[in-house]
Amino acid sequence: MAMLLRREFPDADIDRVVDMCLIHDLGECFTGDIPTFEKTDSDRSVEDGLLDQWITSLPEEISTYFRELYAEMDAQKTTESKIYKALDKLEALIQHNESPISTWSENEYELNKTYAFNTVEFSEWLTKLRQEILKDTLDKIEEASQ
Repeated sequence: MAMLLRREFPDADIDRVVDMCLIHDLGECFTGDIPTFEKTDSDRSVEDGLLDQWITSLPEEISTYFRELYAEMDAQKTTESKIYKALDKLEALIQHNESPISTWSENEYELNKTYAFNTVEFSEWLTKLRQEILKDTLDKIEEASQ
């Protein structure tokens, strides 16, 4: 998704955004993918610890670069980090809309309607994309109720 946004964000370092997108879930290589609404602080702590051990084992140049990216991603101050975070959340919504509605838990109906609007508000383009995803969600719910 990030690669497709070069024209939408010409002043952003999209290569850096792509790097953020590639590494953001590396911790899940060690713990598995735990859904956000089920992940506990303990799960995050274990994941972060294992990821840190792995990053430390890498050559110093790569380790330093990864740590810089993670710090930037956590701080959410740069345009690049905001794009990454928005895409991470939007991709989850798109993927969710693509799954059979029979797999949705009760809380996911409301979550899909409200999730990530605050994350995209820095960008008119991403806000419009979020609104289109909401339209897809509402259409899916409507179709299922017929």
